Amino acid sequence: MAHRYTEEQLNTADKSLLIQIIMNLQDQTESLTKEVHELDNKMQLMLEQLVLAKKDRFGRSSEKMEDAVQIRFMEADGNIVFFNEAEAVCDPDAPEPEDLAADKKRGRKQSGRKEENLSSLKVNIIGHYLSDEELVREFGEKGRKQLADTISRRYKSVPASAEVDEHHIGVYASKKDGHMVRAPHPKGLLHGSPVSSSLAAAVMNAKYVNAVPLYRLEKEFERYGLAITRQNMANWMIRLSGEYPGLLYDNLHKLLYGYHVIQADETTCVVNRDGRAAGAKSYMWVYRSGHLYTDRQIVLYEYQKTRNASHPRKFLKDFKGICVTDGYQVYHTIEKEQEDLQIAGCRVHARRKFNDALEQIPKKEQKKTIGYLVMKQIQAVYREEGKLKDLSSEERLKQRQVVIKPLVDALFLYLKQNEPGIQAKGKMREAFNYALNQEKYLKVFLTDGDVPMDNNASERAIRGFTVGRKNWQMIDTINGANASAVIYSIAETAKANNLKPYEYFEHLLSEIPKHMDDHGLAFLEDLLSWSPELPEHIRKNK
Repeated sequence: MAHRYTEEQLNTADKSLLIQIIMNLQDQTESLTKEVHELDNKMQLMLEQLVLAKKDRFGRSSEKMEDAVQIRFMEADGNIVFFNEAEAVCDPDAPEPEDLAADKKRGRKQSGRKEENLSSLKVNIIGHYLSDEELVREFGEKGRKQLADTISRRYKSVPASAEVDEHHIGVYASKKDGHMVRAPHPKGLLHGSPVSSSLAAAVMNAKYVNAVPLYRLEKEFERYGLAITRQNMANWMIRLSGEYPGLLYDNLHKLLYGYHVIQADETTCVVNRDGRAAGAKSYMWVYRSGHLYTDRQIVLYEYQKTRNASHPRKFLKDFKGICVTDGYQVYHTIEKEQEDLQIAGCRVHARRKFNDALEQIPKKEQKKTIGYLVMKQIQAVYREEGKLKDLSSEERLKQRQVVIKPLVDALFLYLKQNEPGIQAKGKMREAFNYALNQEKYLKVFLTDGDVPMDNNASERAIRGFTVGRKNWQMIDTINGANASAVIYSIAETAKANNLKPYEYFEHLLSEIPKHMDDHGLAFLEDLLSWSPELPEHIRKNK
């Protein structure tokens, strides 16, 4: 126990003793203050983690400011999710589909829009007319005239059905020398398999577009009397992807190098049998054309066991241009190695970190913070960029230089001025460090009108895979992972070019086999997602 001096002892003590006592008190106070400060920082970090964990589990996945126009509920992979969806999203005042052409801004209907929406559907005309006897009874003899019919349309759902195409192939033999000839007929997709282009397209569309696991498809086929197992379907996907869609994939890979702006991202997956310990992480990488191009979009998936630099280094080795990514360091390493490669950063990742930091602060206190002012400045940049979406690349660049560059420069100046006052640890420090370290990459979009401000388009392109991953948890083999990469690529490229994936898959699987004996792959030009040679029924109504 520390010695305690009496009042009498202090009154009679000499000056040197009093000085020593005071100095000891100062040392103890400083030590205690430091311990309290460190404890406070640790508690603050724990509270930040607790708030973020609670937000990730129960909160909305939106980085919008409170006073922004849109307010969104909890979302998963871009879709609003509710347990009781029918009740949660019900709106008695919502217009029926045929009324969606109403121009809410002008308060009137856009003529022809409804007919355009229905133009791709088969129409069954069903007449409802009075008999001659009923008409005479109502109007008398010759007491009526026929007016234009009133037309009422109703959507009709036709449940899925299964049929068998039985090909009878004529076989002929010569009476003289016995040689035989068969009538021309389409070859099967896979030797010894009953799978057709329509059936394979249905499986591809269900699994790779709508994220339906193969075991559910197996049960669905069973209800229609088809004994198609998940093993059958898995084998078909692996074999078909290599023989047919794989040809188009390789062609798209070469074409992607012709773009001067591309985007990249990656996400995790688990491959059950890849020669490593159970549960080892693998990665599905995605590369796509810059989303500011109005047409000819390309989206390519690539499976790899790891996330190291060797994979994008190999994929991008022949690419000359700008690649938009998040702040993953391997891209910056590759940029230093390749003279003709430039990396652009993602502003959404920077905004997300400031949003996370702001979430730690009580709402009534948020508007007083530096983080809130940073978010408002980022919001202003996005608002001005949104006004440029319909401009040409050249006009967009001019407007960015005149309007947006001053906002961006002001934002980074503000960050640098306030950075010294940010505490050494915590989410706000992480946000400041990320933004300032990425400044070079976050400003690249100011130098080229085709470079987007963020990498959202890549995240959207990989979303189909992440949604499906929640349903099937893991891929069984490396062959399965590679097949998935090919088929996801064709599906996402079709969607990015406003095609109907099922119809496009069926068209590819019908047409590519016809050309397998051709010398060369020139025929693939007519099968690209933007080819004018594609049948019209494959295209979505915009």
